[in-house]
Amino acid sequence: MLHHLSIGAKDIEQAARFYDAVMEPLGYVRVWTDLRPGEEEQAVGYGLPGSGDNLAIKQVSQDIPVIPGFHIAFAAKTRAAVQDFHAAAIATGGKDNGAPGLRPDYGDNYFAAFVLDPEGHRIEAVCKEAE
Repeated sequence: MLHHLSIGAKDIEQAARFYDAVMEPLGYVRVWTDLRPGEEEQAVGYGLPGSGDNLAIKQVSQDIPVIPGFHIAFAAKTRAAVQDFHAAAIATGGKDNGAPGLRPDYGDNYFAAFVLDPEGHRIEAVCKEAE
């Protein structure tokens, strides 16, 4: 249904380091880069290798508001990938918002981890495959 989603980051270089790290365990990579230190309107895009972007991080100058109920869930192929996503997020400036584990209220085999990225965006990695 969605072609891509864009979110803002005041510190685009930190955001690029964070998303490089958390996307890797999920099989996603940076597919384009428009980083020009010191300039405005920088951005990076992430998707599957060889594809276009499904997620763009765009530099913004204003504070980013917290939007109640909004979060982004990324598909993970394995539970180990969910765990690696969470570890990478914490190691690169993210904050824990729900450790990796089963979430039976969300469905059978719903294994997920929740974090806040350095800008405060709520993100999740989820694997629905049986172990």
